Parts: sequence; C-alpha cells; structure tokens
Amino acid sequence: MIRLIASEVTIDAAAGETGRREISGVAVPYGVAATVADGTKVIFAQGSLPVVGKAPRLYMNHDSTNAIGIVSERVDTPEGMMFTAKISKTQAGDEALILAQDGVLDSVSVGVNPIDFTTAKDGTITVLEAEWLELSLVPVPAFAGATITEIAASIPQDEPEISIIETEPTQETETMSEAVAVPEVITASAPIFAQPKKMFAMPSAAEYLASMHQGGDTWVRVNRAFKENLLDKTSAYNFALAQDLTTDTAGLLEQRLLGPVIQDLNFVRPVVNALGVTAMPGSSKTFTKTKITQHTTTATQTEGSQVDSTKMTLSANTVTKATLAGGVFISQQDIDMTAIPAMQTIINDLMGEWMIKSDDIAADALVAAATASGSTWTFSATDPSSLINALYDAAREMAEDTNYFPTHLYCSPNVWEKLGKQLDGSNRPVFPYVNGTNNVGMNTLGSTSELSYAGINPLGLQLVVDNNFAAGTMIVAHTPTAGQNGSATSGFTYYEDFRGIMSLENPTLLGREMTAYGYVATFANIPVCLQSIIIA
Repeated sequence: MIRLIASEVTIDAAAGETGRREISGVAVPYGVAATVADGTKVIFAQGSLPVVGKAPRLYMNHDSTNAIGIVSERVDTPEGMMFTAKISKTQAGDEALILAQDGVLDSVSVGVNPIDFTTAKDGTITVLEAEWLELSLVPVPAFAGATITEIAASIPQDEPEISIIETEPTQETETMSEAVAVPEVITASAPIFAQPKKMFAMPSAAEYLASMHQGGDTWVRVNRAFKENLLDKTSAYNFALAQDLTTDTAGLLEQRLLGPVIQDLNFVRPVVNALGVTAMPGSSKTFTKTKITQHTTTATQTEGSQVDSTKMTLSANTVTKATLAGGVFISQQDIDMTAIPAMQTIINDLMGEWMIKSDDIAADALVAAATASGSTWTFSATDPSSLINALYDAAREMAEDTNYFPTHLYCSPNVWEKLGKQLDGSNRPVFPYVNGTNNVGMNTLGSTSELSYAGINPLGLQLVVDNNFAAGTMIVAHTPTAGQNGSATSGFTYYEDFRGIMSLENPTLLGREMTAYGYVATFANIPVCLQSIIIA
C-alpha cells in the first residue's frame, strides 16, 4: 500500500457555506512526484484512480482507527483527482471540521494499492491504475496541490444546560411594597458530622454517549464523575473485564508489506569483470581455438652456411560450451495477488543467480589452469618481505617464459584480509589508505580500504577478490581485459552467450514458466601466465 510522505507546502483554505458537513478539494495532482514511506518517488497518471466502486474512507492522518467520514464524490480531471467528502456527525468529525475551518488541517493525502505501474531508471514509479482505499486529512500534503479548497460545515453549539431546582411548597404571603430581610437564627442542637460522599449513579451506555454528543459542561461533569467513581473500583473492573488481544483478533489484523524486497546477495562477477567477456561462435556445440605449440627460430648465420630453420607447429584446441540455466514456475495467483509484484522479483533473482554461477565457473577454471610458481608466502603480521618475494618470484617466472608481466592478482576474501593486515617492522600498514591514493604516506606498496575489495593494488597489480575462490587462493596473472573481440595475449579467456529469459504460459496449471539461460566456456591460452602462490 502506498501512503505518501508530506513535504512542506503553503496552502490557502477558505471556509464555505454553512448547513452541510463537507470538504472539497484536490486529492492527487497528476504528473507531480511525491515520496512514499521507503523513499521511492511516485507519480500518479491521469485516470489512475477510480471514480466508481467502493468509496474511499476518510481518516485522520492515515489512522484507520480514527475514521471521520467517507469520500462522497470523485471527479477525474486532466489536472488531478477532485473529491468531495462527507464528515460524520461525531465528536471526532466535529473536531476535524473545526481544525479544517481554522486552517490547521488544510491538506489531504491518499492511501492506495497499486495495480499497474511502470518504474523509471532512477526508481521513480508511475502509477497507471490503483485501488483507492482511503483519503486522510493532514496538516502538510505529500503533493504540492493536494489541498482542501472548500469547507461547507455547520458545527452545532452546545445546548444551554437547564437546571431544575426543587423547592419545598411555601405558604402564600401578602404582597408588600417593601421587603425587609430578617436574618434567620439557627440554634445548634447537635454537632454536624462529615457525611460520606453520595455514591454516583453510573450512567447507561446511551446516557454516556448522549452526554458525549451534547458536549459542553454536561459531558465534562458526566465524564469526570464517571472517572472518579471508577477509581474506587479499579481492581474489580480489571478482574471482571475479559481481555481482547491481537492474538484473539488475528482475522482483523491488516498485513502491510513495505517494499522493495531485501536482497541479501550482491549480484557481482569480479573474475568475469576482470577477464572481460569474449563472444563465442553460435550454431555449434564446440569451437576450435588455435595455439602455437612450436615457434620458428632465428640464429646467427655464418657466411656461406645454411640459415637456422625451425618449422612452426599449431595445435587445434576444442572448446566445449556449457549450458547454464535456471527456471521457476510462477502461478497466476502469485502474479495477480502479491502486494509487491512477485514476478519481477523472481526474474531479477533468476538473472542474478545466473551471474553468480557463471562467475563461479570462470573462477574454478582459472584455478585449475594455473601453474604452481613454487613460491610461498609465509604470513607475518610485521614482516612483508615474504609477500614481496613471492610476488616477484611469480612475476619473474612469467617473464622468463613469455616476456609478459602480471596485470592482476586474483585471491579469496581471507587472502585479501591478510593483505590488509600486513604491517611493517614499525607496525605501519604496508598498504596505507591516504586520501584514496597509493603514492602518499610512509609505505607505497599500494593503497587499501576496508570499504572495497578493489582498494588494494599490491606492487601495482589490480586486485580481484571473489568469494567463489576457495580459501587460500592467490594467483598472479597476466590477463588484460579482453572485451568483445578477445585477447590473443591474455593468459585466460572467458566466453559467454547469455540468451536472456524464456517465458511460456501454462493454461493447464494456470501460471507461467520462466527460465534464464545461456552458454559459457573458458580456455587457458597461456598457463604459464597464471602463477599460483602457496600461503603458509
């Protein structure tokens, strides 16, 4: 249900004719943005609110326990939804009319259940169709322009109280032109003692409600006497009255859902983003990746002798596509009856899980293809020398065989933790965070931050942390981002062809079957460019 949050606005409300208990004005202006409880911006389109059907109730401040009337007339205009509401003849209704006439409550706010809507890129929701449940009197409107423009009300004044005085019958006296007051003499014949307070006769329910409706001094006296008498019987009432709790009225409790749905997984692909996605050929289950297995040679030639000659040998490597898919059946009832649209939530989750699984495949293949560098990082909280030696050993091994140098450092979250905790002999961070740079401070091996995995750049390497790696994983790699055309120089390539969402209506089961699917493949181009480091 959408209930709008008020924003400051200046309103001008005028009192209208008397004799009726009605207010009129603009319930919702069309094409104007307002904010709901979770911070989402909402815009109502023309025709989004119904003008027929069950009339919305009139509340005070969206409080369903404080209903004061009903919306009696709804008129849809190009500028907005106009309304007229009838105020019930109750004490709460009288108070509401007085507050409206005084200008305290000069605005309104709607409560609706969206049925059809669109969502923009910035998150703004445009309501195309909604169930209008209630209209509330509020001091500040959610929409600039959601105001009361006319008040037609007559508040009944308190009726004068009539006191009936009973007197003893007296004898007739002669009429005199002058009356002389003679003081009465009272002779005390016995002491006068304090008498107990006369028990108050409890009013009936009808009498109590009648005094409430009449108001004025009558209501004040009856209510005060009722409370005073009740104080003497508090224990008796507490034991005599049965308690109705929310557990006893579960069928009356309103279920309210506040969107959006909490997402406890971050759908990211660190390894895939670092490698880049390379397009794969279609219409085949496999494809061939060509690789040089033997290069030609060049040597110093002695005059008159034969030049050095070595043939080139190429290998044809078969790469097999893997199908990655996940599906779900959504009943039509789940689509139609959920307050927060279940269908879009499920689609987003399907696609997110596809992303996580594809990244897991790439991470596993990268680990399997890596070559053991023979280097070991023996972690010491105050001695980074072992770390530096291991990184340079791996870089040297790669450069000796290929002349390529590392570009990335792939590792698991627990290895990232060790990197961040690495100190020097003076207990200073080896990877300090100073103004977000890596060239300011006592140590300059790279910058770091607890707020991001990508904050550390050991010896200039781009750090890639992925929880799809097994604990203790650390790989120094030459993997420049491939892009759509691939990279012949990268040590590892990730191929992907995501086909999207496949949907099929199932009238027999009354629902919709949905599947997210696509194809992935990996290939280790130059395994020596993937050097794994053992962590002790």
